[in-house]
Amino acid sequence: MVSTRAERQQAIERQAQRLARRTVPLQTLSNRVSWVRVGIFIGGTASAFAVGTQIDEPVGWALFVATGVVFAVVVAFHRHLEHWIETFRIARELKLDQLARLGLEWEKLAPAQLAERVRESLALDLDLTGPRSLHHLLDTTVARRASELLADWLMQTHPELEPTQTRQRMVRELVPLARFRDRFRLTFRLVLQEQLEGENLVYWLGVEFPTRRLRWALPVAAALVAVNLMLFALNILAGMPPYWAISLLAYVAFYFFNQPALNTVFAAIVRLDSELDRFSAILRYLEKTSYTRCEHLGELCAPFRDPHHSPSAHIRRIKIATAGIGLRSNPVLGLALNLALPWDFFFAYLASRYRAQVAQLFPRWADVCYNVDALIALANFGYLNPEYTFPEITLAPRPILSAERLGHPLIPDLRRVHNDFVVDAPGELAIITGSNMAGKSTFIKTVGINLCLAYAGGPVTASRFDTALFRLHTCIHISDSIADGFSYFYAEVKCLKRLLDELKTADSRPLLYLIDEIFRGTNNRERLLGSRAYIRALLGANGIGLLATHDLELAALANQNYHFRDQVVDGKLVFDYRIHPGPSPTTNALKIMAMEGLPVESQ
Repeated sequence: MVSTRAERQQAIERQAQRLARRTVPLQTLSNRVSWVRVGIFIGGTASAFAVGTQIDEPVGWALFVATGVVFAVVVAFHRHLEHWIETFRIARELKLDQLARLGLEWEKLAPAQLAERVRESLALDLDLTGPRSLHHLLDTTVARRASELLADWLMQTHPELEPTQTRQRMVRELVPLARFRDRFRLTFRLVLQEQLEGENLVYWLGVEFPTRRLRWALPVAAALVAVNLMLFALNILAGMPPYWAISLLAYVAFYFFNQPALNTVFAAIVRLDSELDRFSAILRYLEKTSYTRCEHLGELCAPFRDPHHSPSAHIRRIKIATAGIGLRSNPVLGLALNLALPWDFFFAYLASRYRAQVAQLFPRWADVCYNVDALIALANFGYLNPEYTFPEITLAPRPILSAERLGHPLIPDLRRVHNDFVVDAPGELAIITGSNMAGKSTFIKTVGINLCLAYAGGPVTASRFDTALFRLHTCIHISDSIADGFSYFYAEVKCLKRLLDELKTADSRPLLYLIDEIFRGTNNRERLLGSRAYIRALLGANGIGLLATHDLELAALANQNYHFRDQVVDGKLVFDYRIHPGPSPTTNALKIMAMEGLPVESQ
């Protein structure tokens, strides 16, 4: 049983090496088969031509046919071989991707998705989206909508308990299912060279369609064909005048009158078949998977297990309709089929009916695929970090927030420092002081980013993490806005005002707020006066807060105080990044200025 991060890394490295070794002989065999194909084609064709012209023409043709059969068999074998080479190549890429995520090797990961969402306050303050973010680290999704869904889970400011606990239960089930997760991603990657986009298909399925017209056109066409065949038979067998010419003319006129609607349906069903092919492999995979050990995941995937509305059944029907439509693409065959039967009308009706069924079911199928895709991303994170823990999330625990060995998931394992932290009850404010670069801002971000991970349903970077369900608000990376005419200070004031409004909102969920350097956009005197008044307004409200500041004068106002320390060793500042109780006893701004050669007045 692999139980540590290092052991997990070694196991994945061995898997990647094994896949590489298996690919080499297959690639060598594939190269040889390529030359065999060329030899069979050239040698067989030349031999058949020589025998046919010099010895016996029938024997030459027989040899040519035999060459074609052998060539087709070799081509089929070669394609099968290439498929396995591609499978092993992609499987190895997935293992290398896991190793890159383990080591936070950002340059080896795919570019970050959803860069446009970095401007959202919570995402910006806690590094939730964008390059080198939590979303970038977690995002193994194939579908863009799944990537967006993962970001939505991470960026909840008002999380709900039931969905959070349900996601966590499914992620717990998925963590040990490495084969299921790898097969899911591998199945997608084998058929897709780009991110999966299902919204276009959902939109297209909802476009207006000539269904009503086809409902009455089919019986009319069937009646005209039946009359035409009957009159033709009477003309041939009983000598009746060729009245069938009149019924045939009526049928032809009726056909051309409805041809635009027929062409619309034919084009639509062919397109539907093509688009569903992009989803069919994963739909079938989720349909055939056994969920006996995964109760909650099985509930999510229940739409795939309905025997009357399974994806494979609907895909099979659409394939039949597409095949029927394909037969009439030959002009001679198409004419014969439509003279003998209302062929086009029948398959157009079938296509319209099947499309309506898929239009009703596909959005749910796609939604389940997106959820599984996003859940697998969280489960992959838990699998790669077996020492992380799933949090206990309840409505009113005591203490309201308690964490042991809490660390930041975006800091490399060898440099990450873990801290314990407890907040007993709502209304408490922890003021965190300390020197520059000592770790104050990183710590409050650590609390915030792990809460986002917890509410998304994933494991957190801690050995134990018990928390209430909080609303979240952050005031960390404040920026001015030239376009809106906001100064930095005014933007900060607006952010802090929104925080007070959130605290006054009637909600059973307390507000957890994180503030970094309050009122830093104004002068020292007004900052101190404003900060004191603001902190008094925060105390006792329906929330808990962490406020990182350099202003040691503010420490006396809080009901909890913590600090980070530093010391000078061999002329260099050294930090332990561990949180300590009480206000900071030291500062280091003058030390840093002096060490860098700036003039400093003696105190």
